[in-house]
Amino acid sequence: MTEHDEQVAVFRWAKMQEAVCPELRLLHAIPNGGKRDKAVAARLRDEGVKPGVPDICLPVPRWTYHALYIELKRRAIKGVQSAGRPTDAQKTWQAELSKHGYMACVCYGAEEAIRVIKRYVSLPKPWIFGGN
Repeated sequence: MTEHDEQVAVFRWAKMQEAVCPELRLLHAIPNGGKRDKAVAARLRDEGVKPGVPDICLPVPRWTYHALYIELKRRAIKGVQSAGRPTDAQKTWQAELSKHGYMACVCYGAEEAIRVIKRYVSLPKPWIFGGN
């Protein structure tokens, strides 16, 4: 599976879970990657697109976190493909987001991302929002 396939699987799962967990309606992709020609890349850079920004965001506070960010990589399949690897820019974004109170992680495959999202939404809501 490609990273695209893995991300599609995450969003299909999230769509099916919205009735049970309405916060998942806020889960969104950040289309920061992909191959682009120089003109499109320059225009997007001028609009504020930055290398390394994670692929997925759930802008819902939980426990001490402001939001969840996930950098999604394809998972390894023994004998077929190796796992994707975060770039230096992605590692920097992960560290900076974590430093500023966001849960930021790298997930290898849709299954791991779904487990992280489930765990995150099960955390208590911050007290200022009334808790769980």
